[in-house]
Amino acid sequence: MNSSDLTEKLAAEHGVTKADAKKLVDALFVAIGDAAAKGEEISLNGFGKFKVKDNPAREGRNPATGEPMQIKASKKLTFTPAKAVKDKLNS
Repeated sequence: MNSSDLTEKLAAEHGVTKADAKKLVDALFVAIGDAAAKGEEISLNGFGKFKVKDNPAREGRNPATGEPMQIKASKKLTFTPAKAVKDKLNS
């Protein structure tokens, strides 16, 4: 499912136009992205948690040459599903 599919599903199930549903879907993703950019944890009851995790700088190897190289520190967004979602996946 992509954002267009999600938009169509919300529009059909809640009796709103596709344009209004798209605005809501886009606003939700922007809100999640903005909160993550601030380093906040996003917890959606019954669905799961989005968390920002820090990857420290480390030494790696260039796969083409085998030479050692420094990999910069970075942040990544992780998702942990809620128990209800895990149960749906495993039932």
